[in-house]
Amino acid sequence: MHHTPLATNRQRGLSLLEITIALSIMAIVVGAAAPSFQRMLARRVVEGRATELIGDLALARAEAVSRNTTVRVSFIKSSDAAACYVLHTGKTEDCSCLTAAPAVCIHGAQEIKTIVIPANDAVQMQWGLSHKSSYLAFEPTRGTASSYGSITLSSAQSAAIKLVVNSMGRVRACAPAAAWSGYKSC
Repeated sequence: MHHTPLATNRQRGLSLLEITIALSIMAIVVGAAAPSFQRMLARRVVEGRATELIGDLALARAEAVSRNTTVRVSFIKSSDAAACYVLHTGKTEDCSCLTAAPAVCIHGAQEIKTIVIPANDAVQMQWGLSHKSSYLAFEPTRGTASSYGSITLSSAQSAAIKLVVNSMGRVRACAPAAAWSGYKSC
């Protein structure tokens, strides 16, 4: 008698149970990685704002020397926690940036650049400047600063960078809390 081999029933694809297990494992891995991803993203946003502000402070210093006049960086905060800063010539109170961008300047003051940070922005800005002022002033002679201090940029996820402006007009960045890759601790 001759026997024919039984046809083997080969399974193709994955069963519902295997797919469910794989999806469960992926959900656990993604759930564990999400908080660290949010912290990393918050840090990058703060770093971006800090880099922009460092560039703007360097611009103000260079403009003071090239225009041969004092250039101010005025920091303004509204009652609803929105903030802005404007690079300008003239007196501190000659330019305002909360109502509109570009800034509104009077008495012959000239706006150079305006940055508005909405109240609901991911990055908040606080400043502690010399003489309890709300501006930095760069002098035309060698770009020195007649006012100095620090500006802290922070996020809700505890990421923060502090920019310190010294009397020579130089800016350095540091991390006020724990060590942050690329930044010394303040």
